[in-house]
Amino acid sequence: MPTEAYLPLVIRDFKQLKRLADGAIAQLPADQFCAIPAEGDNSVAVIMKHISGNMRSRWSDFLSSDGEKSDRNRDSEFILLPEDTREKLFAQWEESWAILFRELTPLTTVDLTRTVKIRGEPITVLQAINRQLTHYAYHVGQIVYLAKHLVGNHWQSLSIPVGKSEQFNRAPTKYLAQPERSSEIR
Repeated sequence: MPTEAYLPLVIRDFKQLKRLADGAIAQLPADQFCAIPAEGDNSVAVIMKHISGNMRSRWSDFLSSDGEKSDRNRDSEFILLPEDTREKLFAQWEESWAILFRELTPLTTVDLTRTVKIRGEPITVLQAINRQLTHYAYHVGQIVYLAKHLVGNHWQSLSIPVGKSEQFNRAPTKYLAQPERSSEIR
């Protein structure tokens, strides 16, 4: 049955997204954390704040309450306030990912057909998980792209570096064993 492998797979994919984002953020100099490349764009700090707010809302009491919590102010997630220090945003980031994994890990195949609500809309648990996976992938891609842009020539690839595909194809297991490649997407 295909769903038997789904939950471990999706948990792995969420962990992979977190590793990619963390790998990109780790390369970003502190003075670039709030940098906005152009008017109307978001900084890495804002994207982290938004993802954290979304995760807290969607995953807290995942099976028993609406995924859009009444205390969430989504619009405020796109505004950095004086109290939104780097340390506070990182703490919220870690707490939010922990909520996601705490709620997702005990789910069973049977749970995938249960109904949950997001903004009052009933959807299956499977649909809700996929919705969040694609949402976070979208924003993690933004973080990686923005960090790569801001870091410039000092960027360390989070994937197979350009010009290294043939080397990777000859010995992928050796390549994957390298610690700096632990955040690579396949």
